[in-house]
Amino acid sequence: MSAGIYLDYNATAKVRPEAIAAVTEALARGGNPSSVHAAGRAARAAMESARAEIASLVGAAASKLTFTSGGTEACGIAMGSAVTAGVGRVIVGATEHDCVKTVAEDSGLPVEIWPVDARGIADLDWLTSRLADGPRALICLMLANNETGVTQPVVEAAAISREAGAWLHVDAVQAAGKIAVDFDAMDADTLAISAHKIGGPQGVGALLVRDGLKIASRQRGGGQERGRRGGTENGPGIAGFAAAAAAARRDLTALQGQEVWRDALAARLTAEGAVVIGEGAPRLPQTLCVATPEFASDLQVMNLDLAGIMISAGSACSSGKVKASAVIKAMGHGDLAPFGIRVSGGWDTAEEDWIHFGDAWLDVLARQRRRRREAA
Repeated sequence: MSAGIYLDYNATAKVRPEAIAAVTEALARGGNPSSVHAAGRAARAAMESARAEIASLVGAAASKLTFTSGGTEACGIAMGSAVTAGVGRVIVGATEHDCVKTVAEDSGLPVEIWPVDARGIADLDWLTSRLADGPRALICLMLANNETGVTQPVVEAAAISREAGAWLHVDAVQAAGKIAVDFDAMDADTLAISAHKIGGPQGVGALLVRDGLKIASRQRGGGQERGRRGGTENGPGIAGFAAAAAAARRDLTALQGQEVWRDALAARLTAEGAVVIGEGAPRLPQTLCVATPEFASDLQVMNLDLAGIMISAGSACSSGKVKASAVIKAMGHGDLAPFGIRVSGGWDTAEEDWIHFGDAWLDVLARQRRRRREAA
């Protein structure tokens, strides 16, 4: 990671030293986990140990976890399996990640957008009403929003879904390792997680599947992952994922302390006219989304980058483009959508980083206001 203050963990976390060491060890060990000789057996044992470690991060048995190339593929496998199982429509939360929205749009099924309130919380009464009749539904609800950090009532949604016989898929990519996640207690059908959000390597993730649920393979090959995903498993990536998962579990309580730093920063920014997006809703402790009227997102990101501080505007999955946030629009704040930025800390973030961000942001804002006055 380049020098400077990095506050874009929701895009990609800095890779933890434990993960780097685990990847290095796995690369040196070698072996194909499908081989029956000694090297293969060692690779298999390491992979299964990693599977158990990662599953424990989200309160699940190792048997429920299938390795994927990341959260996007995990969501795609889950949603494709629901379509194969015969669901007749897709209900997607209004603030879901684009990887979920795109799969829904490409499913060939009717897609209904599940509205959220001004805080970004999904409307459970709406869901109950929509499930009262109509074909069986695939319901997609992310546990924590990548832009705002707002967390959703997935346990309540699962109860409603179960009563209606629906399939509930939960995108927990942003939540895992930042708040406590218990897949079994949640009672969802499928759940997606990813290594690079918690300090593991990019290019590896996992899908958790409820017992008894049939998963349709999208990638056929030699029958790896119990036939759910063909192709030789990414042993080094999986090893790094497991090391990051263990460290994230260890550091979970400490990470909650960033909520105090986040709120202190929010007070400084709102005193200058910024609006906290998702304020009043339960949120990830290390995520702050704010919008400052008449201060465009791209100007904030670029000027702060010049000051040595790395943040983002909205999702990092937009081919490097900065555009008005669809999440903020979905929350009914369309007037603020072009002005939103996201500040997100992680395992290597210190209180001073949040303070330095505030200092730099106030300086950038003052210069922006001065330019506007001079141009008037």
